[in-house]
Amino acid sequence: MNTKSLSDFYSNWSQLAEQKSAWQNTTLQSLFDADSNRAERYSVSAAGLELDYSKNHLDEKALSLLFSVAEQADVAGAIKKLLRGDHVNATEDRPALHSALRFEGQAKTDEQKSVSETLEKMSKLINSVYSGTWKGHSGKVITDVVNIGIGGSDLGPRMVTKALTPFHNKKVNVHFVANIDGAEISDLCAFLNPESTLFIVASKSFSTLETLQNALTARQWVLNSGCSHEQLAKHFVAISSKVDKAIEFGIDADNIYPIWDWVGGRYSLWSAIGLPIAFAIGMDNFQKLLAGAASMDSHFAEAPLERNIPVLMALIVFWYSNVMGSNTQAVLPYSYHLQLLPAYLQQLEMESNGKSTTRTGDKLDYQTGSIVWGTEGTNGQHSFHQLLHQGTITAPIDFIATLKAHHSLDHQHKFLFANCVAQSQALMAGRDLETSKAELESQGLSEEEIAFIAPHKVHPGNRPSTTIVMDALTPETLGALVAAYEHKTYTLGVLWNINSFDQWGVELGKLLGTHVTTAIDTTDIPTDWDSSTRKLIQAFNDANKKF
Repeated sequence: MNTKSLSDFYSNWSQLAEQKSAWQNTTLQSLFDADSNRAERYSVSAAGLELDYSKNHLDEKALSLLFSVAEQADVAGAIKKLLRGDHVNATEDRPALHSALRFEGQAKTDEQKSVSETLEKMSKLINSVYSGTWKGHSGKVITDVVNIGIGGSDLGPRMVTKALTPFHNKKVNVHFVANIDGAEISDLCAFLNPESTLFIVASKSFSTLETLQNALTARQWVLNSGCSHEQLAKHFVAISSKVDKAIEFGIDADNIYPIWDWVGGRYSLWSAIGLPIAFAIGMDNFQKLLAGAASMDSHFAEAPLERNIPVLMALIVFWYSNVMGSNTQAVLPYSYHLQLLPAYLQQLEMESNGKSTTRTGDKLDYQTGSIVWGTEGTNGQHSFHQLLHQGTITAPIDFIATLKAHHSLDHQHKFLFANCVAQSQALMAGRDLETSKAELESQGLSEEEIAFIAPHKVHPGNRPSTTIVMDALTPETLGALVAAYEHKTYTLGVLWNINSFDQWGVELGKLLGTHVTTAIDTTDIPTDWDSSTRKLIQAFNDANKKF
């Protein structure tokens, strides 16, 4: 296996690498002092979003080198390949056509026709539940819908459903179950009525461990309420490619919705996997979510690299990861309803780009992927922001903010937005020793006290951030935001010369989990397993012995 470096792909790599030392004596504050129009020049608007990347260690020279990298990687050509349906997922020999899920206009391709048919079928189901036509086994109308899935069948729909809470129509209550830990479904079912609950079983294979076990638990819960096996179909629908398994489970063939091989799980919320979203906000708003994403698709396809939001987002991560030496990225939405966005992006970005071989199978010796993390503001300000401001690491940050709120507490939204802006400003500007001393002196402290305390109040500053602003969080702007992050992830894969659409690293843990489960069930622990694994399994078996 050959080993590849970034210098093997980019002729200007040495020039780009030299930029790290060039920035050691240049501060972000000095860039703003020298250019009163910096914020205007380093901002781009599209699809209801504004990307302000002015508080990053970037100037015309650095950007020129980065755009040269994008040109050498043929990012423009890669965008065309993705959107026209080329087999960009080479290891699985298939396209990644999530953009086809939110196309606009008349359906032309077979994929688009399948999408239109599925959306129509989803609409009929939702209308039947909303109207009370669909009833449970005892004749009660459906009051609660529970999505059973995991990974891409859970994170995306759960995040969007929470994000669009102001758009919930209250026709039904929507819930989610993902964890194999029985506590999740047990806690939920304690507050639901099995006679008025509809379950969505979302699993392409209809054999994913967590989803199948939770579905079996749900089925037994419904059966225990007096439902017959023949009436189970009144409480279950499925999203799967394995129709026979879903039917065997007790789901009517007419209530099985397709999931296609050309849609990866973490890119699938726009498909029937988004059924719980549509239940929560209605099909009209679901269509607006798709339209917002389609608008970003158009921007991604048409905008030049220098004004392309997903491309710029990707180049910023590439810059900090591969030039400046950062291996982490914080996503900090200053919106309570976006609290699940960081978790969603963890899967989107880390599962897509956590790779150690190139598209052609060569070993690589450069960083791919970043550790994505975060929480909603202002909660994070009272926990990890201390490290961001005064710690010794540099973590590039995406701040996400809305200009308007959906609630009437305008004074609180003012404080929320002000805190978002102030955090990016403080991280950039910092506070030096002299300012800290002057502040303490104004408080009447002695010279000895000032000398001792002042160094602890110094903020280095010069910490980078990008701010994404939208007028309000709506189905359209959320669709555009998520699509921007999808395309950013793909662009990074192109820059790193890796496949962003397979996930073999997920499979090994699943396989070994099956082997460990067998060892627990049979108490036959293989002697060639490591002593730690054997000890842990033995401890579990000892704790659960039946006397």
